[in-house]
Amino acid sequence: MKSLMLTLMLVIVRGSAYAAENLPAQTIVIFNTAVPDSAALAKFYAEKRAIADDHVVGLDCPPEEEISREQYDTTVAEPLRKIFEERQWWRVHEAPDGDRRVQTLGIHFVALIRGMPLKIRPTTTPYPGDNPAGGGPVQGRNEASVDSELSTLGFFTRQISGVITNPYFQGFRPIAELTAAPLLLVTRLDAPESATVRRMITDAIEAEKNGLWGRAFVDGAHESSGGKEIGDAWMRAIVDQCHKEGVPVVFDDLPTVFPDAFPVSDCALYYGWYAGNIAGPFNQPGFKFVPGAVAAHIHSYSAATLRDENSGWAGPLVSRGAAATVGNVYEPYLELTAHLDVLNDRLLHGFTFAESVFMSSRVLSWMGVALGDPLYRPYLTWTQIDSKTPPKSAAGWRAYHDFAIKNSKLEPSDYRTQARIAAARTRNAAMMEDIGLMEMRDGKFPTAIAALEQARGAYSKRDDIIRCVLEECDAFIKSGKPNRALDLARRVLRIVPESPALNLLHKVESDLAPKPTPSVATPHY
Repeated sequence: MKSLMLTLMLVIVRGSAYAAENLPAQTIVIFNTAVPDSAALAKFYAEKRAIADDHVVGLDCPPEEEISREQYDTTVAEPLRKIFEERQWWRVHEAPDGDRRVQTLGIHFVALIRGMPLKIRPTTTPYPGDNPAGGGPVQGRNEASVDSELSTLGFFTRQISGVITNPYFQGFRPIAELTAAPLLLVTRLDAPESATVRRMITDAIEAEKNGLWGRAFVDGAHESSGGKEIGDAWMRAIVDQCHKEGVPVVFDDLPTVFPDAFPVSDCALYYGWYAGNIAGPFNQPGFKFVPGAVAAHIHSYSAATLRDENSGWAGPLVSRGAAATVGNVYEPYLELTAHLDVLNDRLLHGFTFAESVFMSSRVLSWMGVALGDPLYRPYLTWTQIDSKTPPKSAAGWRAYHDFAIKNSKLEPSDYRTQARIAAARTRNAAMMEDIGLMEMRDGKFPTAIAALEQARGAYSKRDDIIRCVLEECDAFIKSGKPNRALDLARRVLRIVPESPALNLLHKVESDLAPKPTPSVATPHY
């Protein structure tokens, strides 16, 4: 009871904090007057989020994705500083020595609209006020994403080399409560196609109303060298976070992306690394995330361009149905890219997408970008004690979340026992599959196999059934019973309708089937 009361208090506090804020009044929308459709997209977003007309700003910028430092200063930074002062979005104090400091800030969220430049190329000529401090892999570099550079607009710094420490990193409070620095939370509504941007906006708003329901797919694939420990830690933390909230997780710890035909169904969250371009099941014809999905794949150049639906990861992920993602325009180094475990945790706690992104970013004036509605709160309903009943199709997902919250203090073995009972009673297949995968990761193969078999029997969709069969086969193999896995694969191949995912079962059969003994030629004398 004490634990339940504490949870309710946190829900009320978080809900009240946002209820007292008018987030649209803290938001500006910036578009490029030189790019057709940029103004229309800005107007569309502002209307959907009830953002005032005078908070929609048009800038005359180059239409290219990559611009020079001079172009950034003259077409983005300087005009915006002037507008901030004219519209009294901040109050600036100027010291006798000429140093300028923002004293009050009324804008916290910035939405850059498709058409705004994406990145600032490195400059080799001296920049007034800059100090490269001897060069080096970080301090000697001055290229950056427009978005990350713009977040420091109110810092009035001429230091373009290296990074600026983010005062909001690993925070856990709304941005309006940050008074230490005039930080702007910048994300962009951008994609290879304008129609995709419109869909990202509407999907985010609908998911906010009804809840983002589905499972998480976490890909533990990693580089063969460097960063392995960090990446593994992030991915395993995400798995634990999802389990605490009752979000089913499929975790792949093989050194490759999920196999091409792997059944990634009802995908609401995806986190992975480390492939150069979108790969695996995301390239299957017809693949789509659930509306409102958040998806991210770590790679140094995952957002080097947003104009190709097959290049990198950021553009392709939103083209395939995700509403939000993060990426990098140039090499960021792993520690200075978005910490996906922090990003996921803050989203699950009801923060906006922009807040979650910046709380997960160690530095500013660097390489990161975030695609998505800055005000999007995919798990807002989880922080509202009076949230409406989700759609009937989401009942199973909601039931698992409610169970996880109410039973979070149980010991793991007791939790899983109770979860299996509850899932079996309600035939909650996603919940049962998740419990089976937890048991398998702990090496408890008999209970894992039993749970996965129950989940398979409760599922009605072909690809969900095939995924459970693949997981059962894996459990049989890991428990030293390959013949059981072979028998199961063969039985299912005989009865399940054709599907690309069956290729994975054919591979199981091929790998496990006894190989014929090579015939020995009879010698002739």
